Amino acid sequence: MGHVTEPVDRRRRYGGAGAPVHAAGGGAAAIKRGVSRSESGRILRVGVVAAGLLASVATTSAASAQSGPAATTSAASAQSGPAATSSAASAQSGAAASASAPASAGLSVTSSSTPYLPKPTDSHPVGTTSLYLKDTSRPDPWVPSVEFRELMVSLWYPAKSPGRKRAPYMTAKESELLLKSGEITSVPPDTLSKTRTNAFTDADPAGRKHGLPLVVLSPGHTKPRTELTALAEDLASRGYVVAAIDHTYENVATTFPDGRVTTCVTCEIEKNPAWWEKLAKSRAVDVSFVLDQLTGSHAKWKGARLVDTSRIAMAGHSAGGASTIAAMLKDSRIRAGIDIDGTTEVRIPDGGLARPFLFLGKPATYTPGEGDAAATWERDWKQLNGWKRWLLVTGAEHTSFTDLGVLADQVGIDLGADIPGVRAMDITRRYVAAFFDLHLRKKSQPLLDQPSTRYPEVKHCSPETRTCR
Repeated sequence: MGHVTEPVDRRRRYGGAGAPVHAAGGGAAAIKRGVSRSESGRILRVGVVAAGLLASVATTSAASAQSGPAATTSAASAQSGPAATSSAASAQSGAAASASAPASAGLSVTSSSTPYLPKPTDSHPVGTTSLYLKDTSRPDPWVPSVEFRELMVSLWYPAKSPGRKRAPYMTAKESELLLKSGEITSVPPDTLSKTRTNAFTDADPAGRKHGLPLVVLSPGHTKPRTELTALAEDLASRGYVVAAIDHTYENVATTFPDGRVTTCVTCEIEKNPAWWEKLAKSRAVDVSFVLDQLTGSHAKWKGARLVDTSRIAMAGHSAGGASTIAAMLKDSRIRAGIDIDGTTEVRIPDGGLARPFLFLGKPATYTPGEGDAAATWERDWKQLNGWKRWLLVTGAEHTSFTDLGVLADQVGIDLGADIPGVRAMDITRRYVAAFFDLHLRKKSQPLLDQPSTRYPEVKHCSPETRTCR
């Protein structure tokens, strides 16, 4: 079967995954989530290779060395060629990351031979585990011969104490495969497996019964669920349960408990707006199923009793962000949502959507009145009847909102952002947490109401006047 790669070595469990690169050009090639259809430019070879590499480097495996049949690892292999079409890596040539942005406490980058994710900003130790879930009610949407939908989900959560085993980033074998796929021979093949993370595998969850809000995360197309690990770890340190979904056959590799590694079937499909709409709606079904499995009477996670089912929200990056609207329209359990740099296709009905929503993106693509991608946000904005904000981060590139920006800076590769990756991560964490704290915990967040002197890069936009300040 063309969508299943070599079996995983059963003696070791693998975590982490690679994501190939879609070199953004003009025309149809540029139609990808989070990048304007009109946005184009020449992609430096180093940017293309680095993004394919670092999309995996910058993500923590929340799943290695699990015990029990429901626990496994995240995706492992990377691929090149026609399937290497990533929506999350428009690594354009441009200025080096600016060193003039304000420093962020706790998120400084130092020269190190060992890559690492920034530490979470709150006090809770972070635990992590992985779940294998099977939806027998439907066939796989991308490979109909597979009679049921299989999903891998990583969980991060506040822990009673740091565990004995820090969650691995990826294995040496995964590092070797990923570097090989990017034709990178200048570093040892196990380099990526040495990346340091902040969560502890299967640490005991902390919290009172029904006391923890739940946030679902969805990654960009072709990306593994682990690309949002730094954000997930930070939310968990603040007392949230976070569930990140691998949408099978939509990313370069998802590893299952029996050793199968599924690859990116959707990468080879010609894309148009109708296809992106199908993708978002398919992800919405995935999200609802995962919520069922985490909150139902036969929940699949041992800490499920801690989840407050009245406080559930969702955020996603790129295609995952665009899918948030689709998921909220399908499932009323999702009380609030964030689209991080994702162009939307699913239309909000005339009746509108009254739940809180945040658009967070980059000015190059989502400045009101400028381009097709921004037009999709403007269309949705008119149908959002509840609390809403439109925020843009000056100097950001598409990958700045994920782990990639931080790791790119650490290894000295310019991906075209004019804001340091560590600063962009600080901003992403702070504003996402503020949104969820406001709408799931009812804590006042003045940061969301007006421009901040602490974060001058963040502009508040008014699509009605097409201005940002």
